[in-house]
Amino acid sequence: MTLLEVRDLRKSYGALAVTDGLSLGVAECELHAIIGPNGAGKTTLIAQLSGELAPDSGTVRFAGTDITRLDMASRVRAGLARSFQITTLMPAMTALENVALAVQGRSGSSFRFWRPVAQEAALNDEAMDCLAQVGLADRAARPAGAMSHGEKRQLELAVALACRPRLLLLDEPLAGTGPQEAEVLVGLLAGLKGKVTMVLIEHDMEAVFALADRVSVLVYGRIIASDAPQEIRQDPAVRAAYLGGEATC
Repeated sequence: MTLLEVRDLRKSYGALAVTDGLSLGVAECELHAIIGPNGAGKTTLIAQLSGELAPDSGTVRFAGTDITRLDMASRVRAGLARSFQITTLMPAMTALENVALAVQGRSGSSFRFWRPVAQEAALNDEAMDCLAQVGLADRAARPAGAMSHGEKRQLELAVALACRPRLLLLDEPLAGTGPQEAEVLVGLLAGLKGKVTMVLIEHDMEAVFALADRVSVLVYGRIIASDAPQEIRQDPAVRAAYLGGEATC
């Protein structure tokens, strides 16, 4: 079943076409990676899928429903969640509070921003479960701002999972991480495969080819190839446009 279907998506800034007639299909439970050089339009595409940015034309369908004109909040309620290229956590709040706020936003709890999150045990229980899923249960009381960069990435993933997404949009989750931090995050994403559909934008080709079921290559706002990872590795057009003709990636 195709969970996400994008047809002829276009977004321009003056004469610059950032997405140029882009079409894409993502199957349910698939981890679909989108790769491409800087400036290819990857983050702009994610912004249009999440509802942060409206396309000029084209359609975005999710689970058979046209969501092209829905805002971000409506898409979250429909089952889409996004992890940002740059962390968007509240640094003064604890890990638990960051995730509990995401649970509250999704569930419509009676929690009010100015009341302690601890007053609603159900929020904390679900938030703790999300923290446990990303290996941060022992960091629940730690302020987000005091966490390492890799831990912040894990926390952002927990915040996204708190939305109970059917589709998770991941915008460079490994950006800025060291080898050990990246290994942890790749393991977490591998553990989510088959449980939630994921669209992954990532520059780390080793991680992409280890994780992806399918890979689409975006160049100048257009998908030039979409196939299994091994086929993408061997595609002459992809190698010329992005992978640089190297034997390994």
